[in-house]
Amino acid sequence: MAPVIITDNLGKKYGDLDAVNRVNFSVREGSLFGLLGPNGSGKTTMIKMLTGQILPSSGKGYVLDIDVTSDPVEVRRSVGIVPEQETPPSFLTVMEYLEFVGEIRKIPDLEKKILWWLEFLDFGDKRDVLCKDLSRGTRQKLMLTQAFIHEPKLALIDEPLINFDPIMQTKVKEFFVSYVHQGNTLFLSTHLLETAEEICTDIAILHKANLLFCGTIHEVLEKSGHLPEFFLSLVRSN
Repeated sequence: MAPVIITDNLGKKYGDLDAVNRVNFSVREGSLFGLLGPNGSGKTTMIKMLTGQILPSSGKGYVLDIDVTSDPVEVRRSVGIVPEQETPPSFLTVMEYLEFVGEIRKIPDLEKKILWWLEFLDFGDKRDVLCKDLSRGTRQKLMLTQAFIHEPKLALIDEPLINFDPIMQTKVKEFFVSYVHQGNTLFLSTHLLETAEEICTDIAILHKANLLFCGTIHEVLEKSGHLPEFFLSLVRSN
């Protein structure tokens, strides 16, 4: 299948500091691609570049064949995005925010889709609550909803499970797997190595801004037996 994400020496510097150092990888259509790495490795910077939130300092990035540097707005229009920090507008209620998203994206059958997500993620009782008054877990549910409600072919999400209890984590993981099985592609950044081993088809490992590995989970399991052991061995030796 054709790649839906391509990086060509993609890099980001802040002064003399490399946040991402000229990284090359591709994400195949229909994959559940996990971007892994310790804190400060460059994962969030990578997602921000690929979604047009910040400009690269070097190289090129293409998302759904769109140049992330020359047309970042089109990238954001075409994909679903969940940022590292949940940031729905504080002055809107849950329902107002989702209606706003629907209007901007021109989503058909919007009310039906909103109600489905409110029920699926079990936060229908918060529909009239201001976003500023939501718990972190409920804000995460809201941000997941706005990322997937327009049914994108590709979603890029940063630490999607960190604020959820085990029951909600399981439900969301099952949704991710189902989403990919429908022919879509998911690019996620996570610290949860066991989760990545459980649901990802492909992974990349960043450490100190550099790409250490990119390949399939099958390759990892053949090399090491378990992703956490493979990850720790690779990171500690670099």
